[in-house]
Amino acid sequence: MSELLIKNVIPVADGFDDKTVFDIYIKDGKIEKIAENADIKADRVIDGKGLLLMPGLIDMSCKLCEAGFENTDNIITVSQSAVEGGFTSLVCSPNTQPCIDTKSVVEYVSSKVKEYSPINFYLYGSITKNCDGEEIAEMGEMISRGVIALSDGGTSVQNADTLRHVMMYSKMFDIPVVTRCADKNLCKNGCINKGYYSTKLGLNGCPVEGEISFVTRDLILAKHSGARLHITKISTGDSVYHIDGARKRGVNVTADTCPQYFTKTESETDNYNTLAKVDPPLRTQTDIEQIIQGLRDGTINVISSGHSPATADTKDMEFENASYGISSLETALMVSFTALVKNNDFTPLDIVKKMSENPAKILGLKTKGKIAEGMDADLIIIDNKNAYKVDSEKFVSRAKYSLYDGEELYGRVMATVCGGKILKNSL
Repeated sequence: MSELLIKNVIPVADGFDDKTVFDIYIKDGKIEKIAENADIKADRVIDGKGLLLMPGLIDMSCKLCEAGFENTDNIITVSQSAVEGGFTSLVCSPNTQPCIDTKSVVEYVSSKVKEYSPINFYLYGSITKNCDGEEIAEMGEMISRGVIALSDGGTSVQNADTLRHVMMYSKMFDIPVVTRCADKNLCKNGCINKGYYSTKLGLNGCPVEGEISFVTRDLILAKHSGARLHITKISTGDSVYHIDGARKRGVNVTADTCPQYFTKTESETDNYNTLAKVDPPLRTQTDIEQIIQGLRDGTINVISSGHSPATADTKDMEFENASYGISSLETALMVSFTALVKNNDFTPLDIVKKMSENPAKILGLKTKGKIAEGMDADLIIIDNKNAYKVDSEKFVSRAKYSLYDGEELYGRVMATVCGGKILKNSL
């Protein structure tokens, strides 16, 4: 029998206030009891020192660079980076090498994460073979092996008829179809938002229409197919507008965005700053404001990390040739907490819903995402009182760079518990 007692914490959950301190008793990986001044003994004890206790974060948009990309993040380093950032569950994008497009690859990657990762890993099965948008992959066989949603990762399915057939088929299994919206014909070789800075720097621009046109397309397909649609990495305000309208008309759609899209603008690319080369590109201050409003009113359900690591040397080259990517598992919570709670009108519970509860609901993870008796003991303790300076050189991730280097952020993870096991304790 495994026991753990977390003392003196303020649970961030429905039914709890923001002042009363509780003790959490964990037995065999489950939350057994939540009480004030619990008179319980356990082999292991963490003193939370009056800090906030949150459910472990669940990331719906994380790239795992395993097998074909050993020079960047792999299962071990991604897991370690996730623990530092408070993520106890990751959903792996299918565009690994080999691509997660057959049952055998699902079994292979599943066995690898079970062997090497101390946190929960779930898999997206690819919509098309090799995520190339052409031939539909072995969806049924992958689902039977445990994939929890269908996606082509960071690649958009360009053929509407292909995506329509996938949506129709997905209804048989009641799982989400996760789409990234970018019209290749409109975006072409754009590596930055099409606007003032693309003109100033002489770089090919990716217009907002490239995202918006596919958002509306996917919403129409979801409406007529009745599929569960999840749109990932929303970067434009107009996308928020169309998603809100579609949901009000009964379309079964959810959506996520990433911290960079509600904190950083295209101005970060000035002077050819390749750290700001991300996909989709950073947009304008107006887009930021509309995305924050979408988070506030629930149009955007989820905040994902968007962790898509590239090595520092592939960032340190001419802008057009530099890699897309961002290292964000270790900063996503702090950036979100600072921007939305400290500098806006959101509450810590809002963060929990966007980064734990809602992802669990969308993905069907019924024992995760909440602090309650009987739920899995995936928990984090965060420091909401003190600011910490970001130093990417200290990242666990091999992608040791950040758009937030030197910034003072709140919400640092002090302890991470997954399945009742202490993976980090800095208290």
